[in-house]
Amino acid sequence: MTMQSKVTAAFQSRFRRQPEAVVRAPGRANLLGGHTDYNDGYVLPVALDRAAWIAAAPTAGPDVHLHALDLNKSAAFSLERISPANGEWADYPCGVAWALQDAGLGLLGMEAVLTSSVPVGSGLSSSAAIEVAFAYTWQVLSGFELDRAKLALLCQRAENAYVGVNCGILDQMASALGAEGCARLLDCRTLESELVPLPRDVAIVVADTKVRRALASSEYNVRRAQCEEAVAILGEYLPGIRALRDVSSDDLERHKAHLSEIVYRRARHVVADNERVLQAAKALRAGDAATVGALMKACHISLRDDYEVSSPELDVLAEAAWEVEGCYGARLTGAGFGGCTVALVAPGALPDFETRVVAAYEAAFDRAPDIYACRSANGVERMV
Repeated sequence: MTMQSKVTAAFQSRFRRQPEAVVRAPGRANLLGGHTDYNDGYVLPVALDRAAWIAAAPTAGPDVHLHALDLNKSAAFSLERISPANGEWADYPCGVAWALQDAGLGLLGMEAVLTSSVPVGSGLSSSAAIEVAFAYTWQVLSGFELDRAKLALLCQRAENAYVGVNCGILDQMASALGAEGCARLLDCRTLESELVPLPRDVAIVVADTKVRRALASSEYNVRRAQCEEAVAILGEYLPGIRALRDVSSDDLERHKAHLSEIVYRRARHVVADNERVLQAAKALRAGDAATVGALMKACHISLRDDYEVSSPELDVLAEAAWEVEGCYGARLTGAGFGGCTVALVAPGALPDFETRVVAAYEAAFDRAPDIYACRSANGVERMV
């Protein structure tokens, strides 16, 4: 059964009518640009063929009735009285409704069923996929016009101000603006973006540690504060900078004595990774997968050593991938602390890749990772 058939059948069973819309919004893997988005930097995400799916129909009043098929949990709220977040799955649709209405958009109540093939807590942006899917579903059912970038920004606001995770714009923009066959080079300050073609002879392979982290209570917000501290200090010597995006490697080295060791290392990762993103986009345009892979490896090492957001499980997956002939490169994707790695692999090397990476992980941790060979996908879209 396809995901579309699954969510449609579940809606019919639960609400005893046909859905008026079926919407899918993809998860994403970020090829390069680890923790650069909230530093006004550059990222290079790919929307994946793993997605959140919603089947929905409007109601006559302001009430919203939701069912999460994978969790077998339901939630209900009124658009007229949205309560504060309480740490449950429905915080994401509630937050989206709050953000859309706060922007002056009129929403209809709805009945909806949600299912997703994006593993929760894996670093593939399951939360952003859900946010974007609900925002676009409300757009379809309520009949307002909203461009994809604005929709992504409102979903980010929902996660920042309602859910309480101080994320950057990467995840929501990737889910809203993905394109099959391409990565998207995104400037997180201006929101200008450019599609960059992916090599046709390269597979995107995600390896899931199955170690989950609660992003809201992780070290994510600590890293963001450290970056802001670096900017505040460097701003005394580099007038006019607004974020680490404005700092070059030469600038950082020239003024590193003013930073504590830990803040310097955090800044060094972000500054270098911004440079790596731009180099990788250039290499993709030239069809040079080997250079992109080398940059991915350098990114992982930097995230491991300077930004300290890797984990033993992620390191084993990445290091095993680097040893496979036909794997161009691999790195952790997402915020880190658990979740997944992403690799670029020649299709003929896929069987050997899976065998060797799984064996290395089992030897280290006595359990197997999940391996997903993924395809690039379009961003959020209405299917029915």
